[in-house]
Amino acid sequence: MKAIVRALIAVGLAAILGSSAFAATEYPYSRARFASLRATHNPVLVDFTASWCTVCKTRKAVIQHALPSSPTFANFVILDVDFDRQEEAVRCLGATTQSMLIFFKDGKEVARLTGATDPDVSETMMHRAAD
Repeated sequence: MKAIVRALIAVGLAAILGSSAFAATEYPYSRARFASLRATHNPVLVDFTASWCTVCKTRKAVIQHALPSSPTFANFVILDVDFDRQEEAVRCLGATTQSMLIFFKDGKEVARLTGATDPDVSETMMHRAAD
């Protein structure tokens, strides 16, 4: 019950303060940006996506809903990789599909998630990188 109340309060605060109240920072992927972020303590989410992928669009909405609603995820940095156009990043990070998420904490990979659109699963993986 307490968790539900906290979630409702967080969502309400985000609505009152604007969606950027706890929002993560999102950038297009570049090798240099990724290398510099791995040296920080910020959690990093590498999001492989394709414009035609319906799973990617659904998953993106789930993540964008979870991130602003929790101060736990305020320091997240999201790097977007175009699966069809950024072949070097796909190859270097070992992405096997366009609907893959890779989570990093303290510069090290802590989780991979493929094709998941369940908000609870995504949030659990985000906690692995944020906590």
